[in-house]
Amino acid sequence: MTQQRKRPRGTGSLYKVAGSRFWYMKYYKDGRAVIESTGEESETKARRKLDRFITALAQGDWLSPQQRAIPFKELWDKLSEDFKINGQDVKRLEYQWKRIGPEFGHLKANQITTDKLNAYILQHREAGLENATLNRDMASMKRAFTLAYKCTPRKIHTMPVFPKRLTEAAPRKGFVEQPTFDKLTKAAESLWMRSLLATAYAFGFRKSELLEMKVAQVNLIDKTITLYRGETKSGEPRLVAMTQDVYLLLTECVRGKDQDDFVFTRDGERVKDMRDAWEKLTTAAGCPELLLHDLRRSAVRNMIRRGIPERVAMQISGHKTRSVFDRYNIVSQNDLVEAARKIEAGQKTVSPSPNEFRYSSAKVGPSYNA
Repeated sequence: MTQQRKRPRGTGSLYKVAGSRFWYMKYYKDGRAVIESTGEESETKARRKLDRFITALAQGDWLSPQQRAIPFKELWDKLSEDFKINGQDVKRLEYQWKRIGPEFGHLKANQITTDKLNAYILQHREAGLENATLNRDMASMKRAFTLAYKCTPRKIHTMPVFPKRLTEAAPRKGFVEQPTFDKLTKAAESLWMRSLLATAYAFGFRKSELLEMKVAQVNLIDKTITLYRGETKSGEPRLVAMTQDVYLLLTECVRGKDQDDFVFTRDGERVKDMRDAWEKLTTAAGCPELLLHDLRRSAVRNMIRRGIPERVAMQISGHKTRSVFDRYNIVSQNDLVEAARKIEAGQKTVSPSPNEFRYSSAKVGPSYNA
């Protein structure tokens, strides 16, 4: 037996079919009846869903059941397209898809729920993934859904509720002092590693920017390095003037190579993965906990300490926002000692000698002699 809930003409109707726990809805599109399950057991929720569909019809945003079954992979491809249009680094999405694809790539967009997103977070966090990385994954997925929802015509009608942003660990504060960098340079046995160290420590380039650098980007005549638009994390091009040591080292790195060859190579092949080489280097230099990214932080700090204007330092390192740049502009203990020295040098008063005052057991503070 079919139970029907009548509604005002033009607003559709709800059905409860015998043997089914879901409410069905019936409405009209271009004079033709459309009947489909709401997927809701609650009449109230089913009515709300029917109302959304009626509103979508009125606004021209209605999607057929076939259109609503759009694969999530199609949404992700549109996200990649949006990155390319806006000159953003698509490689980050490629790395993320290696994790996201196996979990969600086979699903329709409307099959991705909050429960599935939470399960993804729990699974990968137990596997050792940092909260910061998981936050980036969720942000990219949410962006893919948002683009599909806001486009004309809409590709989806509803978005899943994404989990609350995870608490991220405090930013790492490691940096490289000059003596440590000298040890790294001394321990570097290959030309490519020594050159990469010098470039990273001078300009704070990211790992991807270093390993993907090609000979055409190194201008030995003008002594400059160019990072092209769309190949940097910020999406903005950068031009830096080489220091003398970087110039000499990169001159040897590009010698005899074609313009499309990579700058950093070993045994004639591009350096793609340097994890083993980095572990060997840092162990030999006596700093096994050091990360390549610590050179980037150090470069930012060094530029500021040497009087380079912050705007110029941000242009060189490729920082687009002040918040991230300020995190890298780290204050070390040596900075604090130097600050105290400068404060003392600027004082005009003379500090009292220990003999000029005495402490009394009956008083909390010092008592000066008359």
